[in-house]
Amino acid sequence: MFGLFTTGTSSPKQRIVSATEALPGRATPIPTAERHVVLGTPLQAPLQAHEQEASFGCGCFWGAEKGFWRLPGVVTTAVGYAAGHTPNPTYEEVCSGRTAHTEVVRVVWDTRRVDFADLLKLFWECHDPTQGLAQGNDTGSQYRSAILCTTSEQLTLAEASRRHYQEQLSAAGFPAITTEILIHKPFYFAETHHQQYLARPGSRPYCSARPSGVRLTAFAGGNFLLAPEVWAQYDWSVQHCVLRSSNEPIRL
Repeated sequence: MFGLFTTGTSSPKQRIVSATEALPGRATPIPTAERHVVLGTPLQAPLQAHEQEASFGCGCFWGAEKGFWRLPGVVTTAVGYAAGHTPNPTYEEVCSGRTAHTEVVRVVWDTRRVDFADLLKLFWECHDPTQGLAQGNDTGSQYRSAILCTTSEQLTLAEASRRHYQEQLSAAGFPAITTEILIHKPFYFAETHHQQYLARPGSRPYCSARPSGVRLTAFAGGNFLLAPEVWAQYDWSVQHCVLRSSNEPIRL
């Protein structure tokens, strides 16, 4: 965990509120979709022996989720809230800044087909992880960059990738990474209409992510499984590039 943010007396959206300041939330989970709109898989199902999960905060979760669900080997994705204090928050509560949660994408993947290192590559490249409590046009604590790990091995790899990517970003003139890297934090599913939002009929084509354009290269402990042809499908030199791509998973 990186203690990069502090509390103060400013607006709740411009800082991370403490547990005593946070909204109380509720004991009952917010209703959400049962199946993935694109992949057709359950959003909530027991992990199989060859599967792992982790969550990633890359700004607005609408566009971020699409980037992840297109990767080969991803079993399912879902958007939600994590890294805060309020149990089972609503979208409106998270947007108020009074839950301390950030918008995240929960990813379940088949470890035989895609590695956590591949997901880290997409994570670092799909947004600018140096923007603090903001991403692109969106500002507020709910848009901060974060990696939520579920195993100690994931935590070690995430921290190694951060150190390596910081070297690359510094060489390109970017400031310090502000990404939080945490472990064993609860994930709360967002409401149905937010799940796979960009693939839903009538959705507003919106993505505020502003990638740095710096590609994550090989780092200590990383074991990329995806072919270069996969990464050619993501043009991070173009802002909001997920809006220009198909909703369908990448098939090579």
